[in-house]
Amino acid sequence: MKRFKRNIKRFFIFLFILVGFVYLNNTSLFSQDRNREPLLLAHRGLSQNFYMEGITGETCTAERIYEPDHPFLENTISSMEAAFEAGADIVEFDIQLTKDGEFAVFHDWGLECRTDAEGQIKDYTMQELKQLDIGYGYTANNGETYPFRGKGLGLMPTLDEVLSHFPKQNVLIHIKSNDSNDGEYLSDYLSQFPDSRLKKISVYGGDKPIATLKENLPNMRVMSLDTLKSCLLPYIAVGWTGYVPSTCEHTQLHIPEKYVPYIWGFSNKFLNRMEDVNTRVILVAGDGGWSEGFDKKQDLERLPKNYSGGIWTNRIDKIAPIIKE
Repeated sequence: MKRFKRNIKRFFIFLFILVGFVYLNNTSLFSQDRNREPLLLAHRGLSQNFYMEGITGETCTAERIYEPDHPFLENTISSMEAAFEAGADIVEFDIQLTKDGEFAVFHDWGLECRTDAEGQIKDYTMQELKQLDIGYGYTANNGETYPFRGKGLGLMPTLDEVLSHFPKQNVLIHIKSNDSNDGEYLSDYLSQFPDSRLKKISVYGGDKPIATLKENLPNMRVMSLDTLKSCLLPYIAVGWTGYVPSTCEHTQLHIPEKYVPYIWGFSNKFLNRMEDVNTRVILVAGDGGWSEGFDKKQDLERLPKNYSGGIWTNRIDKIAPIIKE
């Protein structure tokens, strides 16, 4: 009986030490003070937002925008200029491969929702896409008026035009594909840039093109669902020890706030660990399913105290002034 009691006592002492170790190893109370502002990522530049109620994968979001309070359309050079001027540290935009092998900057696979054309980006040459009105389909009142119709003519840029226009800024490219061939095209294009420029370019997208990019341009920061899971799942399993899996090195992590409770050391301890392995962390609102952003002052109240990682926003014009107050 005495031996049993001694074993029970030893167990609880061990458990106490273990819990103490886990806490001390993952609390941000004693972590290095980062003492910096959050990194602001402007999703698609400065765009027209839309209401999320009842949204599905088939929803045309241009048909449900809020009443416009600015003149910019997503994924255009003017919207990216506005985002950087508003205070964005990084601008995100979407690319797709055209019929003639260029990368057009446009979000939807189908053209019917936003433009005056039908079909997909891959069905057209870049010259043909330049003739389209990308503001054609936007309406805030169920089709009674179309405030951007006729104002988006010729505004669909190429990837080359964007990178030429913003030669020194940080950008995040979303390759709208899961075709490894598209990854080859993008690798060939990006390989012309010096390392100093590639350090300011990140790419995310489907598993196949990202795997190709990672193989061809190993020093580039890339992300896919596969790379995200390969980092976070083992980190969730063993990160309490302070161990950072090699799959977390030199990459980018878009973490929906829904999963934050499972991330050991969030926020400062985790951010320091990722920074030590050259990985950028971007916090996305909600569950990450619909590119939800921290778009209102009330959204920012959900951030951890003194949070200094990346923030995904669809309204950089509203969020940047609050952050920088």
